[in-house]
Amino acid sequence: MKPAPTDAYSLILEAIDLGVYKPGDRLVESDLAERLGVSRTPIREALQRLETQSLLTRDGRSLIVSSLDHNQLAELYVVRAELEGLAASLAARHATAEEVAVLRDMVEQDRALVGNPGAMARANRRFHKQIHLASHNRFLVQQLGLVHRSMALMATTSLAAVGRDSAAIAEHDAIVRAIETQDTAAAREALQAHISKAFVTRLKLDSGEVKSTI
Repeated sequence: MKPAPTDAYSLILEAIDLGVYKPGDRLVESDLAERLGVSRTPIREALQRLETQSLLTRDGRSLIVSSLDHNQLAELYVVRAELEGLAASLAARHATAEEVAVLRDMVEQDRALVGNPGAMARANRRFHKQIHLASHNRFLVQQLGLVHRSMALMATTSLAAVGRDSAAIAEHDAIVRAIETQDTAAAREALQAHISKAFVTRLKLDSGEVKSTI
């Protein structure tokens, strides 16, 4: 089925998020239109929007996928840890029984994805998004959406590091247990620790200290 024109922004963002287009890659309007099956007008509008959000950078007359330097990466993780921790704390207070059940099911189902970094990364995004929604705070959800769009600028997922996927599942389990028991402080602490460990892994990947499986 041909995607609706209004999907152009989401399609390009998803392609960046999945690593189809990596930092430094040049995005050509005509190529994107053909690849995504969308006319050039919505593609042009989507590219302008992504440039405004700093996800694309102007290089002469061309647009390339932006990249994050070390300081920007550190700043992003600081903000993410604070906002994600707040979301977990609010989820522990406000999540419905059904929302908690969905989070628990995600953890159990995701165990089968260990060893598949791409699938784990997608599952990880779903898990965090569910926590954001369970916070029942629309303004926080909006801000976390901005943060996660910037996360798409990372060339690889930290879950590609050897052993990181199994550790992440255990960390997700601890987060859900805290939410299940409505322990707001423990939920915040568990999620912030999870983000901190992901950041350490990211730095080790970038330095070559740990190996990637992809």
